[in-house]
Amino acid sequence: MERLEVAAKFGVPPEGEKIRSLVQERVVQAKTDGGGKVTVDWRAGEQRFLDVISMPVNVLYFNPDTHRIRAQRTTDPNRNRVLEEDPWGQAAQDYLRDLLTWKPANPGQIDPEYTDLLEELNDFGQKEPGIITPDGILVDGNTRCAALRELGVKDIRVGVLPNDTSRDDVNAVELSLQLRRDKRRDYSYINRLIAIEDELASGRNPADIARAFNIKGNTLQQDRWVYQLILDAIERSKSDNGAALRLVDFEGHQETLRELHRDFSKLAKTDPNGADQLKETRLAMVVLGYAKTAIRLAEADFHSRYLDQRLPATLKIPAQAPAPVAIPGLPGVALPDAPAGVKTTRALTDMLLKAQASVESASKLTPTEVAFASTLITDARETFKTAVRLAGQNAQITKHKVQVQERLTDAADYVNQCAAEFVEAKAKRVLDEESFDDALLTLRSSLATLAKHAGRTFTTPGSGVAWLLAAVRDDS
Repeated sequence: MERLEVAAKFGVPPEGEKIRSLVQERVVQAKTDGGGKVTVDWRAGEQRFLDVISMPVNVLYFNPDTHRIRAQRTTDPNRNRVLEEDPWGQAAQDYLRDLLTWKPANPGQIDPEYTDLLEELNDFGQKEPGIITPDGILVDGNTRCAALRELGVKDIRVGVLPNDTSRDDVNAVELSLQLRRDKRRDYSYINRLIAIEDELASGRNPADIARAFNIKGNTLQQDRWVYQLILDAIERSKSDNGAALRLVDFEGHQETLRELHRDFSKLAKTDPNGADQLKETRLAMVVLGYAKTAIRLAEADFHSRYLDQRLPATLKIPAQAPAPVAIPGLPGVALPDAPAGVKTTRALTDMLLKAQASVESASKLTPTEVAFASTLITDARETFKTAVRLAGQNAQITKHKVQVQERLTDAADYVNQCAAEFVEAKAKRVLDEESFDDALLTLRSSLATLAKHAGRTFTTPGSGVAWLLAAVRDDS
């Protein structure tokens, strides 16, 4: 499965040796004073008790490799390039600080959880220590450090990892601390997906990863499918002008994408082509920003039944004729192509992916390109809006059609249960005959009302309706 490349090995910060000397000095003093300890999971499942010291917040480095903001780093390609080239420089560290304080789904906006953290630290101070490497890289407590700096607090309490700590150790410790059940800010959905892929890439067993993330094995596979879908959508959104969707554009769609996987997998067992059409249509609706309740209405026939005939000329996809797919290196051997319906639905989704990418990458494009992409998205939303409304109406009609017979089936179940309880009550001599008789009269009245409506509806009643009409006539 494709995944993001693991961040580069950033090496030792320029002030690393100086910081290491200060850290060692303070660790020695902490041991002498019998200072506090903090526990972390270490290699091979053992635990380490780390000495806790105080360090100046301004000498520590934000971790360029932290999973907390991995997806958000590419939000600003220029600042991310600076981060990759000089991770310990002021510009890169400022970018990391900004990302740590921003909303995962809307970088640039302050995260309310960060604001809550500021207030908590201001009111109560630091409760839990962070974790650093001996060189002063923050492994846990990146966001707390950013908040303490903003509050003007000079020092932060941190546990110190062993001198032989590697980058793999840093990632493992960060992940284990994140997954503990405490008050740390949760990873965003996309950053959790990246963390899972990184763990798998390191050779860790999927069952162990599922346990670590406190999810079931099938949920792990579901999340991997979603992550691959997102990466594929990003690749499909790329245009020659440099526009492309970003991982952060899919934050906030966790439940919708998981539900898509469930419905796709279920339908694929009996109708693989229908499953592909369902997937493509719902992906397009995710890009267009529809809510989960609306996206749920898009079934396999949504495009052909509600959408195709209403698409404006700008979104109309030419007929997609199937063509055999050649296999490189195997002359004369070809695989059957997808049916025309699947290709048409996919082509529309591709168009919308590219259009939304252009809207999101407005600074890279000409005003004409951005205006054209915006028009496509607006037209698509209007067309999908009508299609969703019609699909919703049909769903309601179907629901009501099913409800009528389901109500009678439920009534029959209650009557059967009543018959069994009648026998039991009679045997125990606890049957209230008067109340039972009154209940039967209520049932007779209800059946008479139903028979009246059925008699007006069916000119040639079936055997069931005929029985109901006869029963009411005989009773009267």
